[in-house]
Amino acid sequence: MKILYPWLLLLTLMGCASKPPIVEPVSDFALEPYLGKWYEMARLDHSFERGLSQVTATYSLRDDGGVRVTNKGYKASKGRWSQAEGKAYFAGEDDVGHLKVSFFGPFYGAYVIFELDKDYQYAFVAGPNTKYLWLLSRTTDISPELQAQFVQAAKANGFDTDSLIWVEHP
Repeated sequence: MKILYPWLLLLTLMGCASKPPIVEPVSDFALEPYLGKWYEMARLDHSFERGLSQVTATYSLRDDGGVRVTNKGYKASKGRWSQAEGKAYFAGEDDVGHLKVSFFGPFYGAYVIFELDKDYQYAFVAGPNTKYLWLLSRTTDISPELQAQFVQAAKANGFDTDSLIWVEHP
């Protein structure tokens, strides 16, 4: 069953594709290796994702040159999957990890990749401010070292790491 996440509406209604003040997007970014399925390993809490486990984000090319974004998560309390599809475009240069994403009409929110593994196996992602933060991984098994690296980088960029939610994956 496909249900539009309420958070997608909230994120896109913010209409803000700017990045948090001290967060710097990665340079030398390449879209092609970023495409595919990512597992959400950690996030800051928001009503739009509250109670979701097994969260994934899948990125693919759109015919118009943009990126199709498909987010999916399991809501155990309701016993069902939720899925939403959006679109993303570069906010500036196409070799910088700063995109704008929309799940609702002309309203866009920031998607800022501020750390990325050289082999595109993990990514640290921010939204338009320090209330939006995600750790994405190509696998559901990440090392304690990567967890610590994420927390340290997030804290250095002004995020409230004490409020992180570590996402459950089977």
